[in-house]
Amino acid sequence: MREYLLVFLVSAVVTYLLCVVARELAMRTGAVAQVRDRDVHAIPIPYFGGVAMLGGLGAGFLIARQLPFLSLSQPQIFHDAGTVLVGGAIICAVGVLDDLIELDALTKLGGQIAAAGYLVLNGVQLYSLRLPGFGQLSLDPTQAMLFSIVLIVGTVNAINFVDGLDGLASGMVCIGAVAFFVFSYRLAAANNLTLSITAALLCASLAGACIGFLPHNFFPARIFMGDSGSMLLGLVLSGSALTLTGQFAGVQLSSGREATGTALVILLPLLLPISILVVPFVDLLLAVVRRTRRGQMFYQPDKQHLHHRLLEFGHSQRKAVLIMWLWAGLIGFGAVLISLYPSPVSVLFIGVWAIATMVLTFVVPTLQRSGESLS
Repeated sequence: MREYLLVFLVSAVVTYLLCVVARELAMRTGAVAQVRDRDVHAIPIPYFGGVAMLGGLGAGFLIARQLPFLSLSQPQIFHDAGTVLVGGAIICAVGVLDDLIELDALTKLGGQIAAAGYLVLNGVQLYSLRLPGFGQLSLDPTQAMLFSIVLIVGTVNAINFVDGLDGLASGMVCIGAVAFFVFSYRLAAANNLTLSITAALLCASLAGACIGFLPHNFFPARIFMGDSGSMLLGLVLSGSALTLTGQFAGVQLSSGREATGTALVILLPLLLPISILVVPFVDLLLAVVRRTRRGQMFYQPDKQHLHHRLLEFGHSQRKAVLIMWLWAGLIGFGAVLISLYPSPVSVLFIGVWAIATMVLTFVVPTLQRSGESLS
């Protein structure tokens, strides 16, 4: 655990420092987010935060190779982690081009598929799936490749869609990475396997990169991650999930006293990354439905995302971001808590969290508006 903490800290510090360099580079090259009708920032903000986070991820990977415990892990651990980072570099480069010259949607989708294809062709994919009542379901190579690419590209675009307020996407991904780290680490420990695993390594470094970026990006932001950052975060998070499902394809999760064979536990290695991203995935789905009903293409931008609706409801930018973090944490950590420690106390804790989040989301702004109208 201490080595994972060091990876986290190195990634955070390097990302924090590189943000200064990336901001200056973006300003010199003209990679700046101009103010548009659908945006909420009031002044132009430089991009290239994704470049800084890629540097932080790389630093975390390099320091892990020098640590006593992680450096002695199986070669496959660093092979898969390196594959995900190279795929991240590919998709980050696509994002940099988009930040500079604004690529069309199909070209950007092609770059996403190329990066996802690199992961799949180098072994980072889903190989089999354990289904309740059916046992181990093996996928043929074509099915496994297609399913893996869809998962990666879907996650990439979900993070890209939710990146609309200062600190929103980086905070949500950080929450997801921490929750997924806890689950993967506990899964390895419960099955008496090595604690040196690709998913934990990637998630520790990913969480560090997000934390290092947040001081520069939280409202009022001094730098944006841009598509280079949002697509990078989505690929690394989904890539870590695929490495976990491949490594633990046939194991049971044990609660420490007895094995739990519920459907949730069996499917959680695959469902957890999706559950963590429920908020951005819902936002993505609603955007596709909304734009299709209006006769628009699904990728055409608008100003009706969930975070826009929170602002219309009366929340400030900071409060809207914090509320969406709470929803993401409720779903992600709730799934982990129920799977690892199923008990009435866990259910009660999640219930209290859910009620508090709903009150902050819906009740507090209504009361504030009522108080303002009375005064």
